[in-house]
Amino acid sequence: MKKQSWVDLRQDVDTGIEVIRAHFVGHAYDPHWHDSYLIGFTEQGVQQFHCRRTLVSSVAGQTFFLEPGDIHDGHAPTPGGFTYSTLYLHPNWLQQALAALFEQAPSDCLPGVPRTQPEDPQLLPYIAHALHALRDGEPRMVRDAALDALLERISRNLSWRQRTACSAQIPAVALRAREYLHAHYQENIGLEALARVCEVDRFHLSRAFKAAFGIAPHGYLIQLRLAQARRLLALGAAPADVASDLGFADQSHLGRWFRRANGFTPGTYRNLRTKLQDR
Repeated sequence: MKKQSWVDLRQDVDTGIEVIRAHFVGHAYDPHWHDSYLIGFTEQGVQQFHCRRTLVSSVAGQTFFLEPGDIHDGHAPTPGGFTYSTLYLHPNWLQQALAALFEQAPSDCLPGVPRTQPEDPQLLPYIAHALHALRDGEPRMVRDAALDALLERISRNLSWRQRTACSAQIPAVALRAREYLHAHYQENIGLEALARVCEVDRFHLSRAFKAAFGIAPHGYLIQLRLAQARRLLALGAAPADVASDLGFADQSHLGRWFRRANGFTPGTYRNLRTKLQDR
């Protein structure tokens, strides 16, 4: 991490929600995705990131909202960098919470985020209130109330989509390749072998996969491994063991990819998460 950059991580034990407040100068992180919903706001400076094939510029006071799997990077285009605060909401928690709060939430659908930058000027105080309640360790009832209020507000910025709705628009070869990667992400998979599984040549596979998901197959494989690395590190696994288990060449190989995607090292993330669990 650059000397001028820093990351503060907290976690709410009851919900598993991560609260991250960070500051980055210059290049923050490479394109990557998370398996959680990200909702937050820019506190200071200009935060730029590519997401959904668009360059997004977020200035102080602007909110952002990303779905699991949304590929994004991060960059500070102006001197002084940018500061932001974000809540990481796990999909299972969000679906259960929405279903409990809103009877109209359909059980066979996933919440979708139509806009990366919600057109809701009143959303910011709800995010900030929830962030502070979780970060400051307020009493459980205060945290619950803050999250309920946030959920009520963000429900106005969500859409509901059938679990299989997006699949109909994705070529079968790309879907088959993605399913195979999810099932075999710990293995040393070659592009030629993946193409044989999908019964196409490697060039056809690469073009179809990138057109469907916005990332090449090897990049998607790395992101799968990094998502699992975060889960294992949060449980206290040693970075060297995580690297070995997930198919990275060694600990330094994991460290390079992890830092490029998250802005901090696997050891830093593990230490922050395990320290929080010991409290």
